Amino acid sequence: MKPFEKCPVCSGELETRRVEKLLRGGGNTVSMKVIAEVCLYCGERLYAEDVVKSFETIRSKLKKQDFSHLKTLGQSFTVEKDWPNEAIQPTT
Repeated sequence: MKPFEKCPVCSGELETRRVEKLLRGGGNTVSMKVIAEVCLYCGERLYAEDVVKSFETIRSKLKKQDFSHLKTLGQSFTVEKDWPNEAIQPTT
């Protein structure tokens, strides 16, 4: 049985989907696909408790610069401070 039958935010219908999740820690980012319950109305994502614990483990590994069980996937960039459009700023 699901922990929620309806979205806890808007009471919309939930559907099981495989979604892309980004986790950040220590200036690094991990991209992964994960199963979540997704609200068909507002888009809220609900994750199983064991998945959330895995998120915490991955963030901790990133902060410690421990990349075991992680695969390099391209590079990440941000804009420089002098980007021509002032509305766009670098992430830190």
